[in-house]
Amino acid sequence: MNDRVKRFPGIGDGWARFDGPAGTQMVDTAIEAMTDWAAGGNNANSDGAFAAADACDELLDATRRTAASLFGADPDALVFGANMTTITMAFTRAVGHTLGAGDRVVGTRLDHDANVTSWRIACDRAGAEHVLAPFDAASGLLDPQAVIDLIDERTRWVAVTGASNLIGSVVDLPPIVAAAHDAGAKVYVDAVHLAPHRPIDVAALGCDALVTSAYKWYGPHAAMLCANPELLDGLPVAKVRPAADAGPRRWETGTPNFEAIAALGAAAQYLLDEDVAAIARDEAAVCAVLLDGLAAIPGVQVWGRPTMAGRVPTVAFTVQGVAPGDVAAALATDRIATWAGHSYAVEVIDQLGLAGTGGVVRAGVVAYITDDDVARLLASVERIATR
Repeated sequence: MNDRVKRFPGIGDGWARFDGPAGTQMVDTAIEAMTDWAAGGNNANSDGAFAAADACDELLDATRRTAASLFGADPDALVFGANMTTITMAFTRAVGHTLGAGDRVVGTRLDHDANVTSWRIACDRAGAEHVLAPFDAASGLLDPQAVIDLIDERTRWVAVTGASNLIGSVVDLPPIVAAAHDAGAKVYVDAVHLAPHRPIDVAALGCDALVTSAYKWYGPHAAMLCANPELLDGLPVAKVRPAADAGPRRWETGTPNFEAIAALGAAAQYLLDEDVAAIARDEAAVCAVLLDGLAAIPGVQVWGRPTMAGRVPTVAFTVQGVAPGDVAAALATDRIATWAGHSYAVEVIDQLGLAGTGGVVRAGVVAYITDDDVARLLASVERIATR
């Protein structure tokens, strides 16, 4: 685990960076790829008759191939965008044109709000119904059956997370995908919080669309949609007339962010080289110490899974008698970066009964978090809890 820290130039300034669930530090090769692209003279645009334009085209193709290898997807099914929320808003606007009164979209209360409100807006405009499956507040787990029970013959889409961005719970997706398809519905997976911590094979999963953000897996502020090519070509997406009528470029409005796409490809290659499963094993070992240490501090409550079973290494906790925002501020004085509040998982916070008390403190273990970082966090939380 320590050897990986060297790959992240943003680490080493004395901060313990547990803020990774909102955005990780970029890996060295992604930084280099972005800089090299910007400085190398190929910054142009696509579909031109000169060398730099050809390089832009090749960059798009090459990055799609690399990302497709990482996620087990079809390169012709990969759409680049700004972030998961922007992509999902565009996607659901297009889907909304295909919905009608009486149709149903099923979501979950475990999701980030981008995978909730985006669909609700589309349903409201179409006169369709939007329903949310609850998770088990005690265990932090979403029972697939809770989603399946809401799927009926009226259901057109099921929107579900791969892992909670707040409490880390992993969702058992295959039975949900199977039940949706049996009912004639399609499935949209928010894999933003799953992708940094678990291998993903879109083809094996069989979902119709999956979205992920590269800045959660050591890349730039950019995102990517993996979707069935027929779906991409068939949905009534908003586009300008000169834009492509088929393929990913139909969805990529305007000029692509070529320098970010270069960095995205490098970050994807980093995960291929390092092996996401190997990173996950190391993260789990570090996070297990964090979970056990927090549980041993009087007055501290961990929300969600108490062990690494059924979760990714994102931990939500509260300190009795201290507002989460004050905990995060106190940790920051010790140069420990965490987040406080709802982290856009407003349905999760509401179901946990924490909406009126400031939410939770969120700390995430990623590839560059070390045992020493965990020891610092635990010592600081213990001081805060015993003041």
